[in-house]
Amino acid sequence: MTLRFYDTAAAEVRDFVPLVPGKASLYYCGATVQGMPHVGHIRSAIAFDQLTRWLEYKGLRVTVVRNVTDIDDKILAKSAESFSPDFEAGPDTVREEEWWALAYRYEQAFQQAYDTLGVARPTYEPRATGHIPEMHALIQQLIVRGHAYPALDDSGDVYFDVRSWDKYGSLTRQNIDDMQGAPDADPRGKKDPRDFALWKGSKEGEPTTAGWASPWGAGRPGWHLECSAMVTKYLGTAFDIHGGGLDLRFPHHENEMAQSQAAGHGFANFWMHNGMVTYQGEKMSKSIGNTISPSEMLDLASPRVVRYYLGQAHYRSVLDYRPTSLEEAAAAVERIDGFQAKAVARFGTDFGFVAGNLGPSTEALRTFEAAMDDDLNVPRALAALHETVRAGNNALAEGDDEAGRHAMNAVMIMTTALGLNAVAAPDAGNARESAALNVLVEAQLAARAQARATKDWAASDAIRDTLKAAGVVVEDGAAGATWSLQRD
Repeated sequence: MTLRFYDTAAAEVRDFVPLVPGKASLYYCGATVQGMPHVGHIRSAIAFDQLTRWLEYKGLRVTVVRNVTDIDDKILAKSAESFSPDFEAGPDTVREEEWWALAYRYEQAFQQAYDTLGVARPTYEPRATGHIPEMHALIQQLIVRGHAYPALDDSGDVYFDVRSWDKYGSLTRQNIDDMQGAPDADPRGKKDPRDFALWKGSKEGEPTTAGWASPWGAGRPGWHLECSAMVTKYLGTAFDIHGGGLDLRFPHHENEMAQSQAAGHGFANFWMHNGMVTYQGEKMSKSIGNTISPSEMLDLASPRVVRYYLGQAHYRSVLDYRPTSLEEAAAAVERIDGFQAKAVARFGTDFGFVAGNLGPSTEALRTFEAAMDDDLNVPRALAALHETVRAGNNALAEGDDEAGRHAMNAVMIMTTALGLNAVAAPDAGNARESAALNVLVEAQLAARAQARATKDWAASDAIRDTLKAAGVVVEDGAAGATWSLQRD
């Protein structure tokens, strides 16, 4: 089946043909590092990690760029509210945390969350503050082409003239006359209230470190401009896919597309957007109190269970969180791990990992591939995975080692493509040993859970003691037992 993705700009599923044969280029919006990552950030990262893995599975060499917005109005505001110890003045004295220190601190929190949940690091992750010259060049290009202008007052701002670009609104299929300017935007100095800032002149009271010299005066870049400058530097003026959360379509991506195409760039061939995460059918809101953070999820379940949950729905659909969601995801992961553990016990860790040697599991893999080729239909792909697990368990129970081995091969291929494999491929070196350890320990924990369910406390304690003697620490929680290696 031809690889097909939904293109937001075209409002339809289209055949995906890379601009450069054998290669694929992907840019997706990363974090504005003003606070801790929320579940929407992580769902987006997992969705585009699944996309990257599938493009690689199809034999493409993928270049991935994910930006970090490390200068922004919200970052400056949070910095003014944030305090940290001033050790020079004494341990009881606090001072305002510098905006760049706050941004870096939260950037590290995002990176830790990505790493924990198995989101592969991008080819490059540029920061906005490292690309000011490229932004100046893009602004100047837009001014020369008649699509941008310095503010009509003395603010030092530079704006994009939305009425100068007749395609403005095409990404989200809006008429410019039906749009309203941003409710918190200052209309002074603009030709039209809908014009957006490419460059923001420094304001009184802002840190001098948050401003850069420019032909229009000291200031900092507008949010939308940052992405256009960075993606062009690393992927060129035309690239395959631009991604991000559904909430970024307007105004962020609409403005990105307008300013880039107005500068003469072909820009993105596909626009892909992932859906939001809700809480029992309602939008998550801190004011209502119906939120759950990635760290809270990780307190309740293992990273693979959290990744399974956040990646199990179709990327364009709404993902609804309920109190039982992680338990259901844990049960699904346990079924996969249980089969892999039995296969490890039967065959060791040498499965003859050959994609073309799947016997009766070939049809299941074809179903899996067809689902992923069809706009990354992960729910259908997971159904094929679980059917293969069921068939593999039956084969092992019936003593059909050949069918069991074929099923294990197929499960490894599928889980690797989804970033859920607990057993690495044979050439994965130390990672393979670590994954095999994970499967074996999970099998012991499954046996312990069964013993606890039947109130066989002696057997349960014996398993725990055996794992402890091997340096494995077991902790019981609401979503079941988790484990870690004992630290020296």
